[in-house]
Amino acid sequence: MQAPARTAPLRVDLQLIADMVVPGSRVLDIGCGDGDLLDFLWREKQVDGRGIEISQAGVNACVTRGLSVIQGNADTDLADYPAGIFDYAILSQTLQATYNPRHVLSELVRIGKHAIVSFPNFGHWRVRRHLLTHGRMPVTGALSHAWFDTPNIHLCTIGDFVELCGDLGIRIERGLALDIGGRPLPGISGTGWRANLFGEQGLFLLSKEG
Repeated sequence: MQAPARTAPLRVDLQLIADMVVPGSRVLDIGCGDGDLLDFLWREKQVDGRGIEISQAGVNACVTRGLSVIQGNADTDLADYPAGIFDYAILSQTLQATYNPRHVLSELVRIGKHAIVSFPNFGHWRVRRHLLTHGRMPVTGALSHAWFDTPNIHLCTIGDFVELCGDLGIRIERGLALDIGGRPLPGISGTGWRANLFGEQGLFLLSKEG
């Protein structure tokens, strides 16, 4: 049955992720929250979408919307999925909250033919300036929690992420540096030093080399 059309606009960075997904694909959204992206992909791109969410409130919100979402943890539960079972494994604004980002990233490109990953960039110039001038952990639009109550336990820069992808044999098919509103920065590629300095968020389309 054709899903009814969606009326509410999607968050800008989530729309960029949705634009990377081919209609009719099999998609796993890890850390899907209240299911906003999954709902959009189901209605507008007719994907076969599944979700994993750690919070019970998020799972309940997704189920209420009719989405196929289970409670789970990216650090421990991705190993249960066979290799290549999804066309896309999506991890939006969650990598920095995982206990083992290296393992999670490897699992994403194992279970998905493509992986889409976004995260706040700790290398942004405002973060660097705050540390230099104040000597304290920064609170910014992309990093909105104080150090003592943040869910982010493995913050990284775009440069760190690009280096880890190289170490893991992961191909970066596309990279975008985004502003705080989730909009791509014009004239800046997603992997260079300018992305690392000026991007408040990074968004990457990945696949396993070979």
